[in-house]
Order: sequence, then C-alpha cells, then structure tokens
Amino acid sequence: MSAYFLFEQESPEGERKSFIFQLNDGDKIAEARALLKDPESLKMHVEGKIISETAPYNPEWSFHLDPASINFFEMQVEVCDANLTYVEEHLQEIGGAFLPRRFWCPWSSRLMAEVPDPLK
Repeated sequence: MSAYFLFEQESPEGERKSFIFQLNDGDKIAEARALLKDPESLKMHVEGKIISETAPYNPEWSFHLDPASINFFEMQVEVCDANLTYVEEHLQEIGGAFLPRRFWCPWSSRLMAEVPDPLK
C-alpha cells in the first residue's frame, strides 16, 4: 500500500513550491493523515534521505525522498536544513559537507495534503 503526500516550502524568491513524497508504511501513512487533521500540530515538517533521481510521481524535481526514511518533526539540527530550490541547484554536492548522509530536514517545509496517486 502506498500513499502520496505534498509538502510546501517558500523559495528564496518568495514562490511557493510543492514537493510530493511517497509513503509505503501503514503507520507512517496513518501518522501523516493524523497530522493533516491537526493543523496546530508542531510536527508538520518533513524529513528524509535524498535519492538523486526523479520519481515518476514528482517529475518537477531531480530528486525524491526514500519512502522508508521519511519522518515528521517539530525541531531538527541546522546541518540538515536547506531550501527545496537550493537542493535542486546543488544536488551534486549532497552527501558531503552539504546535507551529510544525504539527510534533509527543510525547517520551513509544511505538510499540506494527501494527494491522489499521481501515477494513475
């Protein structure tokens, strides 16, 4: 069973950008759905390990998140914070000093919605 969710983040230019991610774990899917029902939750930020290839369900970006690595957080360390557009522009640098272990936790991300399966 897979479910797809969308988070948003504002670009440095002030544009709202969307990013779709896939969840395959029933507990994580239930957690995401519960968070969406509670807009006051502080755990509305999305984190996970970057895979440097386009996913068919999120073709706008040259990378996606490993579904098994995705979690939701309230607070996280600064070393994993980066803007979505910056990640896209610096994808070849990920894994070293920039986003060590390919772990990304965009602080200003916000879980917004569950979306229909984009592949159907």
